[in-house]
Amino acid sequence: MTTDTQTTDTIDGFQLVIDALKLNGIKNIYCVPGIPITDLSRKMQKEGLRVISFRTEQHAGNAAQAEGFLTKLPGIALTVSAPGFLNGLTALANATTNCFPMILISGSSEREIVDLQQGDYEEMDQLAIAKPLCKAAFRVLHAEDIGVGIARAIRAAVSGRPGGVYLDLPAKLMPQEMPAAAGRASLIKVVDAAPAQIPSGESIQRAINLLKNAKRPLIILGKGAAYAQADDAVKAMVETSGIPYLPMSMAKGLLPDTHAQCASAARSYVLAEADVVMLIGARLNWLLSHGKGKTWGGKTPASAGAARQFIQIDISPTEADSNVAIAAPVVGDIGSCVAELTKAMKATNMAKPSAEWLGPVYEKRDTNVAKMAQTLTLNPSPMNYQSSLAVIKKTLKDFPDTILVNEGANALDFTRSIVDMYKPRKRLDVGTWGIMGIGMGFSVAAAVTTGQQVLAVEGDSAFGFSGMEVETVCRYKLPVCIVIMNNNGIYKGTDKNLSGGDDMAPTLFVKDARYDLMMQAFGGVGVTVKTPAELEAAIQTAFASRLPTLINAVIDETAGTESGRITSLNPTAAKKK
Repeated sequence: MTTDTQTTDTIDGFQLVIDALKLNGIKNIYCVPGIPITDLSRKMQKEGLRVISFRTEQHAGNAAQAEGFLTKLPGIALTVSAPGFLNGLTALANATTNCFPMILISGSSEREIVDLQQGDYEEMDQLAIAKPLCKAAFRVLHAEDIGVGIARAIRAAVSGRPGGVYLDLPAKLMPQEMPAAAGRASLIKVVDAAPAQIPSGESIQRAINLLKNAKRPLIILGKGAAYAQADDAVKAMVETSGIPYLPMSMAKGLLPDTHAQCASAARSYVLAEADVVMLIGARLNWLLSHGKGKTWGGKTPASAGAARQFIQIDISPTEADSNVAIAAPVVGDIGSCVAELTKAMKATNMAKPSAEWLGPVYEKRDTNVAKMAQTLTLNPSPMNYQSSLAVIKKTLKDFPDTILVNEGANALDFTRSIVDMYKPRKRLDVGTWGIMGIGMGFSVAAAVTTGQQVLAVEGDSAFGFSGMEVETVCRYKLPVCIVIMNNNGIYKGTDKNLSGGDDMAPTLFVKDARYDLMMQAFGGVGVTVKTPAELEAAIQTAFASRLPTLINAVIDETAGTESGRITSLNPTAAKKK
């Protein structure tokens, strides 16, 4: 196919980029148009790619990384040069940290001007800046290399441990022409970009030996296990083993949170008491206290790991021993690894854990579940996190295909612990970094990529990072329902200005803000609710209509704790220990 300005004998850089992406199964582009990529975005749309235009580049990048997690194909973010590129870098770095495949494509100034620092429009050495923040970075200078550049970017993004890739396309590249036949022949369809990596038999046997001798085994499922889309294999291994498991937040639903072996409600107990822990697509990073300290039953960091041994399933061998010794690393893709482990369990007739371990685990779980159920029946006025999230919990049970997007401090922590997930890859949240601002980008990508109803549960502070993107939600008429937990501030709405001055405390927002009117301004549905019944009715209406909806859920401004469940990371709090 040729563009309007081409003859039948030539093809230009615009078309080669588009054809290379389409050849590799790319369907969606998330972008902020502007010089020098405005024409590229127009031509992409003309050629059948769905181009979703955002209000700022970070959220376009957030959408791209979410699509990568959901599809295992790299999501594509397209930005202008310099400031636009820099805005996209936060998302690129987050994708790399979270292990989501994403490609950030940015226009850029010409090399000869950048290298001599001659002061071009938005001049910047973007390739050099991007390299420390992503898996790989490439620049394409000649039309005949576009196919190679895009193929390398795709393979780098999805192979091994997935992550972010930067692709630099200088403005001068796009109008370059070459013979059409040669141009099309230069394009590459990437074959087997993320091949199966079979674990060694020795590593499987080593893991089995540990499990067979374990008295208190535990499985931890990470978002890597969810990303792998090896759902049946993971389920088979967990159920064959009979071992209790904990899902990390984005692994919730890989097996239903109501599964008989799920020990989420006994998290503190099983982490402290387990003697052999199998990590599947999970890292021993800060989210798991680095495998050390009180979380794991140790009184001091020095006692870390003394009472337990770890099995770690990961595609990257360098992840082992990152914090504590890994007794049995199993290196390979998750699907292959858990399939081999299941075979070995069956072949050796591995016994399931004893009642001495399972009895206390499930007793504590059931006791805590019952306590929470009782709490959720309360109906305080104004609402708190528990009473409002009881509605969200019921909604996800009634509509298990809903994709839940979640961010905040308290809004994240309470939602993660209260709301059950029933299917894999239905929960998207802040991930490894714990950053704010992913909400609207992730919501847009979830709706665009899956066509499913999206429910975004946002703290009022978290929403502020991406709130303008509700215009994007409205513009594309996406089935996104946003629930803002509005307690008038960051953490709480009760902080004071310690100086006694007129300014509000740094953690406070405009009291009784009407976020719903912001949604109405862009043609969406906006409603304020003050009771669980009103919240449930508003969500049901949004789901039935599939219209862009924002629900301003007014909750008790005294509800919540500073920093949610990571108060200990506050230097002042740490000093008081």
